[in-house]
Amino acid sequence: MENKPFKILAIDGGGIKGLYSSTILEHLEEQFDCSLSDYFDLICGTSTGGLIALALSLKIPAAEVSNIYKNHGHRIFPQKPKGFKWLGALSQTLFRGKYSDSALREVLREVFGDRKIGESHNLLCIPSYSMTDGRPWIFKFDHKEGKLTRDNKALYVDVALATSAAPTYLPVCEIDYYDHKQFIDGGVWANNPTLVGVMEALRYFVGKGKEFDSIEVLSVSSLSLAKGKPVNWRRQRAFIDWRGDLFDTSMNGQNEFTDYVMNSLCELNDIKIKYLRIPSTQVSHEQIHLVDLDASSQHSLNLLCGKGNDMGLIYRKKPRKHKHSSLKKTL
Repeated sequence: MENKPFKILAIDGGGIKGLYSSTILEHLEEQFDCSLSDYFDLICGTSTGGLIALALSLKIPAAEVSNIYKNHGHRIFPQKPKGFKWLGALSQTLFRGKYSDSALREVLREVFGDRKIGESHNLLCIPSYSMTDGRPWIFKFDHKEGKLTRDNKALYVDVALATSAAPTYLPVCEIDYYDHKQFIDGGVWANNPTLVGVMEALRYFVGKGKEFDSIEVLSVSSLSLAKGKPVNWRRQRAFIDWRGDLFDTSMNGQNEFTDYVMNSLCELNDIKIKYLRIPSTQVSHEQIHLVDLDASSQHSLNLLCGKGNDMGLIYRKKPRKHKHSSLKKTL
């Protein structure tokens, strides 16, 4: 039987740290002189990874995606002057959340305009969570295999806002098209969306009697901090004490578990799966204050670019290049 792999690109969430991921993807597009859209059947992305996935599905170059973070990160996550940062924490804890989504909406409109999911060049899986229904929600490109007719008329802007509405950071996203359902960040359950993509592939496209007989996955992390805490870490902690640690712990736990499951599937599953994870990289103790979901200072952006370029160069030089054959549309 001829080997015919179904190819998946999955991109983690992480707020402004998506610049790390998009910078790595720039290197892949440069290395192979291509649009990544042409090399993957399915693109998955959660939160900021969802924004990147949506852009790539319209064949927007990864370099242009990086420029969105560089040029507009300060608009989306405006930084308080020194001495007033407590105001953001107070708002995040007691009032409206830390930021408005008006700047993010404006930036997304500049990027996507009135385009709809049906205009995508790729299959899509963009995780969110429906507060209205109380369950995970995956925005998809409607495909005949799943007999779907739900999402193709949804606006790119709305889907991007729904997957990235991080609780306490950005407002809940309400979408008129879905009868005013309300959505929050997909990172609450699928910060690393790799398994979402693999399950979509196994259910509809790969296996006995289906078009494809194997799966190849490229999973791209965002930049994350060291996960451990000192042994004398204070036990009694209110929300204001947890702050970013609360979200980082959830995302890191999901990322590690997904990575474990994927490596296990590669060994145990009857269907051949090739899985490559481009991980985060080390951040020194002196750099920790520059890395957060909303750290948009120029120093933070420079660090994210630098780390992304370092990791991108490493994977350009690796002998096992994860180049994918031309996309064969399944619609």
